[in-house]
Amino acid sequence: MNEQSNFPDFDDGKAPDALRTIGEVAAALNIRQHVLRYWEEQFPMLKPIKRSGGRRYYRPEDIQLVATIDRLVHKQGYTLRGARLAIEGGEGKAGQEAKPAPNPVSADMVSQLESIRNTLAAALAAA
Repeated sequence: MNEQSNFPDFDDGKAPDALRTIGEVAAALNIRQHVLRYWEEQFPMLKPIKRSGGRRYYRPEDIQLVATIDRLVHKQGYTLRGARLAIEGGEGKAGQEAKPAPNPVSADMVSQLESIRNTLAAALAAA
């Protein structure tokens, strides 16, 4: 990946703005092809060009979007829905990092977890 952007470095002799097949994008980003096809269903803004026989060609902006989705989902822990909302909200365009919403933990949940921890600790001590 290029450090300045979220764009992968392609070492295939093609121009930087050349169209890339799904196999080339998958190899460059280390994402399986079926995942890319699934993301096309989940992210309406991801629309690679489809030619005869359904063959997909990714434009540079498609590749940038895939790299952003990958970063949000696999590195920052977003759900697919959360990543889609972050992108739709402009996260990928403005460069501002949208943060995943924190999971609310109630005091009751904390006391239940402490009780479970104490029970397990007592069971281990008795063993």
